[in-house]
Amino acid sequence: MDIRKQLEQRILIIDGAMGTMIQRHKLREGDYRGERFKDWHTDVQGNNDLLSITQPGIITGIHKEYLEAGADIIETNTFSSTTIAQADYDMQSIAYELNIASAKCAKEAADEYTAKDPLKPRYVAGAIGPLNKTLSLSPDVNNPGYRAVTFDEVAEAYTEQIKGLVDGGVDILLIETIFDTLNAKAAIYAAKKFFRDNKLTELPIMISGTITDASGRTLSGQTLEAFYNSVRHARPLSIGLNCALGATQMRPHIEELSQIAECYTSAYPNAGLPNAFGEYDEQPHETGHIIEEWAKEGFVNIVGGCCGTTPDHIKHIADYVKKFKPRQLPVLEEVL
Repeated sequence: MDIRKQLEQRILIIDGAMGTMIQRHKLREGDYRGERFKDWHTDVQGNNDLLSITQPGIITGIHKEYLEAGADIIETNTFSSTTIAQADYDMQSIAYELNIASAKCAKEAADEYTAKDPLKPRYVAGAIGPLNKTLSLSPDVNNPGYRAVTFDEVAEAYTEQIKGLVDGGVDILLIETIFDTLNAKAAIYAAKKFFRDNKLTELPIMISGTITDASGRTLSGQTLEAFYNSVRHARPLSIGLNCALGATQMRPHIEELSQIAECYTSAYPNAGLPNAFGEYDEQPHETGHIIEEWAKEGFVNIVGGCCGTTPDHIKHIADYVKKFKPRQLPVLEEVL
């Protein structure tokens, strides 16, 4: 069922944090390696995307917990599944395979829950992360013109990821946690070119940026409106914000975005701000009530959680927003 039909009728729920849930399993190096990578020449603990190959039962189980909590959209475990990001573990060669494996884990879970209730279809969003290298900023303070990577290299890495996600059966592409819009534009370019070159029907694209602090700007210096205008040419299914901020801090930015976006809007904040130990203390009912206010004010079409959120957070959010109508798309005047 077309996701746009669902978005016209109700506020959709996207899932919560994958890393938070993986941490609960207290996995060690050997768990990450599994049998296949038991003799790998570098440490791989922390490479959460690898678990889609070595511990698929854990990843599929996490997806099912979020679906049980009420998620309509689940994200693949592919935040770092590019050749550029996997270079940290010298695992560039399996980037494509990671995307297929992760897509299949999510698809298996989503199909199971759609079969249980066909009137509430579940969708798989192929998660495309921001990379650990940026096109807009120099990693060398003494050489501001230097870049660690080129646009073509980033686009090539994203193309391979997109091919794996599509081959694995995702329903949507989600370009998320964007702190450098130029990286995001490379992902958009890669997606459009991939579908065009392979004569495939384009999948809907969700785009989600990250406002890093109270300045209301991305890390690469754009205001929210500038960010939106930089990516609107992609004609995304939705535009939104995630990560960096808790729901309280994100509210004014979501309100602004709801007023300027021609497409649907999404928001999945962290469970508050991290404490001194890097942990998130905001309780599910607290996050749920804040996002409930967004829904009441008509700011959002898709909501969920990012860092620190759990299935309990998602359940509270889903329960609190279901009585509100989704944000209405603006009626655009035709240019004669």
